[in-house]
Amino acid sequence: MEFIDKDNRRVTMQYKTDNDRPNGNHVLAIPIFQNQLLFTQHKIRGIEFPGGKVEQGEESRYAIERELYEETGGIAQDVHYIAQYDVSTQDRSMFKKDVYLINVEQLETKEDYLETKGPLLYNHINDIPTNERSYLIQDDAILHCLERVIELGYYQE
Repeated sequence: MEFIDKDNRRVTMQYKTDNDRPNGNHVLAIPIFQNQLLFTQHKIRGIEFPGGKVEQGEESRYAIERELYEETGGIAQDVHYIAQYDVSTQDRSMFKKDVYLINVEQLETKEDYLETKGPLLYNHINDIPTNERSYLIQDDAILHCLERVIELGYYQE
């Protein structure tokens, strides 16, 4: 599927399965903990799903588990590759994001959640106060991924 995002950039999205090989340079988790969606509160952007950049030499699958733990204290139980999308940037740099559904086994309390304030649980994005939502959880690509998680039966609103 293709669409134009809020910044007038072309986004190309493909749904994936665990049989596909992730090769993005960014990762995003849609984590579920105790039948709720697990978010993190970025110190600047607001409430969003955990994610970030894949570090040099790191595989995407390990990057998402690392980001999940760093930003929420979440320990992954099951990880499923569900989508990948490319964003055509103005400077032609590659922006390719691998998206994962993660069933979270437990949340560990941490002293430092790096650039975030730690974990938050909600049943739906609409339960998050509008003024506290990151622009990222209002992004069409991420909303399509959440719809995919629901379609696949991983989460029920």
